[in-house]
Amino acid sequence: MASSEHPASPRALATVLQEAAQRLAAAGIADPGVDVELLAAHVLGTSRGGVQAASIRGDAIQSEDALAFEAFVERRAARVPLQHLTGLAPFRRLVLQVGPGVFVPRPETEIVAQFAIDSLGAAATPSPVAVDLGTGSGALALALATEVPHATVYGVEKSPDAFIWAKGNAEFVGATNARIIRGDLDTALPELDGTVDVVVSNPPYVPDDAIPRDPEVRFHDPETALYGGPDGLDVVRRVSRAALRLAHPGGTVVIEHGEWQGAAGGDILTADGWRAAATHPDLTMRDRATTALRP
Repeated sequence: MASSEHPASPRALATVLQEAAQRLAAAGIADPGVDVELLAAHVLGTSRGGVQAASIRGDAIQSEDALAFEAFVERRAARVPLQHLTGLAPFRRLVLQVGPGVFVPRPETEIVAQFAIDSLGAAATPSPVAVDLGTGSGALALALATEVPHATVYGVEKSPDAFIWAKGNAEFVGATNARIIRGDLDTALPELDGTVDVVVSNPPYVPDDAIPRDPEVRFHDPETALYGGPDGLDVVRRVSRAALRLAHPGGTVVIEHGEWQGAAGGDILTADGWRAAATHPDLTMRDRATTALRP
């Protein structure tokens, strides 16, 4: 009787967070303190900063919220992606909706967006056009659309599940200058052939036999968004050819790739006829993007 006498007693939020962080650390989560604060913010309907402030103040968490939080922590400890639990993923200035069936945008892709945004903003036209091939959640397309608001940005996606997420995200962030198109990157948007200022893509580039170590990636990201053939560059080759079709002379292509694929990616672009191919590092100094100009 004594053990159930106070089942609904509030507990100190700081204690609950500390215990949850220890559990996630034991499960191999890289940043357990960050994850528990974001999960608590999701449950409590506040921000991560709000959770931190409440913890410092010594606030309590009510039993109903504590139970809901514990359920999220249990799923996170089972390596369900944090973004699938909260339903949200930050990307540059945006917060996007994500879940099963769509690739979760990564921080390293933000530098890829920056190269595309810079090129799009510098286009010598009052109405520039960009195309994101394989847009997934819409992260790249919507970053371009919201940060270069005088442009028209097309996001092309073949997967029906990812297309739905991208379409919803365009509405979610209010990007009225974005057009999300269901189609194959090889043949999509023929009406734009030879007119596009910037073509950008974060294609699948993991070699088929290089199984990702993290369970969040291996079991939850769509395989079609991960694997790119024996050397990981099959879709990069397709993107190069499609971008060559879409871009006008002087137009730019920006392609994300793995840290060891920069030279090979540049060779692919050069062989296809692109000029001035250059590979660029991300903020961790790993090669992440290759750019080139259409002759």
